[in-house]
Amino acid sequence: MFIIEKEKNEIYSLPAKEISVKYIKCVGSELAQKILNLLEKEPIYPIDIAKTLKVHEQKVYYHIRNLERAGIIKVVKKETKQGATANFYALTEPAFVIRFRKFETTHKIAQIRNESEFLEPFIKGGQLDSLIIVGSPDPHGPDKARSRDGYYGMDLALFIGTFLNYVPEFNVKLDTEVRDEDLNNNLILIGGPLVNKVVEKVNPKMPIRFENGNIKSDISNEVYPQDECGLIVKIKSPFNKDKYVLVVAGKRFSGTRASIIAFLKDFKKITNGNLHNPGIKAKVVEGIDLDSDGIIDDIEFRE
Repeated sequence: MFIIEKEKNEIYSLPAKEISVKYIKCVGSELAQKILNLLEKEPIYPIDIAKTLKVHEQKVYYHIRNLERAGIIKVVKKETKQGATANFYALTEPAFVIRFRKFETTHKIAQIRNESEFLEPFIKGGQLDSLIIVGSPDPHGPDKARSRDGYYGMDLALFIGTFLNYVPEFNVKLDTEVRDEDLNNNLILIGGPLVNKVVEKVNPKMPIRFENGNIKSDISNEVYPQDECGLIVKIKSPFNKDKYVLVVAGKRFSGTRASIIAFLKDFKKITNGNLHNPGIKAKVVEGIDLDSDGIIDDIEFRE
């Protein structure tokens, strides 16, 4: 669920969760609202909330229990503190709705496409819920390939950060560091199959993939041989049916750069899906060197 506000020509939105009217009292007190304001920023341990607000910790725990029961907050991580397990809480969503009547059919916002939905599996409630995997810069694999894509991946990480409610400890690994249990997460994969061995595993399942040194689209049956071409593909994870994989990659590092520029310059087109089948979240982009300095600085969508 999303709540949407239109202001002039801009559409603003937040992920939202419906809560029962019986839980109105949970958010009615001044202290409960202060606690929620803190949890909106980052996950916090209740005792730290008490110290910050300068109130007795039992008062904080009282509200924490009620808010958790209402589904407004949840435990997002656990740590050991002084020999005991400490639960860190965060909001389940950044907004909440109490509804007094049934939903009604409307066409007023049918045309609105919420761009954040594209990243929703990887970002939930303003929190990163995925593992980012980049190719190792060291020689690895049968081809002894070295990745230069991690350098461009920094721009993608900064872009993703604009959708987060707080700055997380980014969960990033090199493909050579990945273990089987890591593959059960939502995954954001940067770089092609030569330099990122996790992409090599996912590649056969993608509707647009790397094949015989080219990019091949099963959607349009087109083949893209240009080194400056890249792809952006979002699919269900082949490792965990409840998770998703986002691949941002090119034939070479210039193609990966083109794919990341597409995120920065025209994310809306990415969320609109493939040109030939909008229901499939898979795009091909080609990098362009507008100022002829040998560096890709713009892109065109090929499909």
